[in-house]
Amino acid sequence: MEKHEVTTAILVDGGFYRRRAYYFCGEKTPKERACELYDYCIHLLHNKNEYRNLYRIFYYDCPPIEKNVFNPITRKNIDLGKSDEYKWVTEFFQELKNKRKVALRMGRLSENTLCYNLKYESFKKLLNGTMKIADLSSSDLKLNIEQKGVDMRIGIDISSLAYKRQVQQIILISGDSDFVPAAKQARREGIDFILAPMGATIKSDLFEHIDGLINRGIKADSENL
Repeated sequence: MEKHEVTTAILVDGGFYRRRAYYFCGEKTPKERACELYDYCIHLLHNKNEYRNLYRIFYYDCPPIEKNVFNPITRKNIDLGKSDEYKWVTEFFQELKNKRKVALRMGRLSENTLCYNLKYESFKKLLNGTMKIADLSSSDLKLNIEQKGVDMRIGIDISSLAYKRQVQQIILISGDSDFVPAAKQARREGIDFILAPMGATIKSDLFEHIDGLINRGIKADSENL
């Protein structure tokens, strides 16, 4: 059977990808993580039944925040703009910008909800008496940061790619069900919509809103499609 050609756009939910990549491969330098992401996307184009020609890789995330935030344990203000995380993310985005056919779509981090929260496990220990308030340390805290505009940009680009007939196929790297309305719209326009949740478990009812599934981790050798 002769293979047919399709033009494919790959959309990457950046926060989701980085969490799953850390789960599979642990910490990496910004350059290593950027190369890993790019190689993973390119490998998604390999298919025994069709030639997938890359249109573009769209990466969605938020730039790091530079605001000061009060740490209730140390009782000091932390300058997030001088943190290792800020430096890593900034370099990571720059590495992605240097990759061929990669476009970054940036949302923003909400400053209104920026604060340190007690981790759930630490909260449970306080309630069951296995930990006292005096025992708390900075490791028991988690920085609460909410993304704004990322899901909206993913939805807009899915709709735009579909209506303008720029591609015949969209591969979305995500595990979120928020994409369903945009996926349904794209499928009505004739787009072959494929979800790549990187080995994460997805809800069973999502299968009715996609045309295919590539569900493997970074180190897997074959795709389930």
